[in-house]
Amino acid sequence: QVQLVESGGGLVQAGGSLRLFCVASGRTFSSLAMGWFRQAPGKDREFVAAIDWTGSKSYYADSVKGRFTLSRDNAKNTVYLQMNSLKPEDTAVYYCAADGLGPIEEDYDYWGQGTQVTVSS
Repeated sequence: QVQLVESGGGLVQAGGSLRLFCVASGRTFSSLAMGWFRQAPGKDREFVAAIDWTGSKSYYADSVKGRFTLSRDNAKNTVYLQMNSLKPEDTAVYYCAADGLGPIEEDYDYWGQGTQVTVSS
């Protein structure tokens, strides 16, 4: 089993930045590929970004490419989602996911509870 705890969400103005954190426990973190998804009100959950277990390869949705950066620190069992140039359409609950890689949420076995990100215009 893997437990995931997200933090770092909040309210920010358009153009601002936030950094999300996801701390994992329960299994060797360095063996886990990790991802972030988000769900806006009334919409399906969608892929945001993913990173392999080494941190050398990362993947992004077109909507966030160039603005968001995903990284990891295996010594701290933590992944970081740096979000810059935020837009109101980035408003959503952001979920950390583990043991999958890529944009298909069914490929991930473990999920956090989510953290709210709200971007005001």
